[in-house]
Amino acid sequence: MEWKEIKIKEFELKIFSKIDDEWMLISAEHNGEIRGMTASWGQMGTLWNKPVATVFIRPSRNTREFVESNDHFSLSFFSGHKEELSYMGAVSSKNEPDKIKKAKLHPIMVDGVPTYEEANLLLVCKKIYAQRIDEKLFLDTTIITRNYPKKDFHYFYIGEVEKIYRK
Repeated sequence: MEWKEIKIKEFELKIFSKIDDEWMLISAEHNGEIRGMTASWGQMGTLWNKPVATVFIRPSRNTREFVESNDHFSLSFFSGHKEELSYMGAVSSKNEPDKIKKAKLHPIMVDGVPTYEEANLLLVCKKIYAQRIDEKLFLDTTIITRNYPKKDFHYFYIGEVEKIYRK
């Protein structure tokens, strides 16, 4: 099945169920290597008069170094494949360099960003903002207790959605 570009203004997605329940893979390429990680936190909308997607990556994740070192990252969505996505979220490529292969996913490049043959939706994102979450700025400190017991606050990356593809 081939990728078909969707006009950004015509794109529709049940964002809460898609990210929270079905998850996505955040991926980036650097020097010919691909890293990807499962995410169930994210946002999409309009910011600075641009269509954007925001992703959150803990400092310990190897994928963060790849997103940090590249101008672009991808968001890949799947129908099913929960076992593979669960593996991609639980295992670090620092400990398992063949993580993608062991997850039985098949990486491909589309418009210079990595995605997977098994994916059915791809967002190509150009990084336009990056920042680490600041503990001092939380108004509801129970979020810190519940989500950051190790104080490993996420970095967040806002990417301008340049293209959207669907199979």
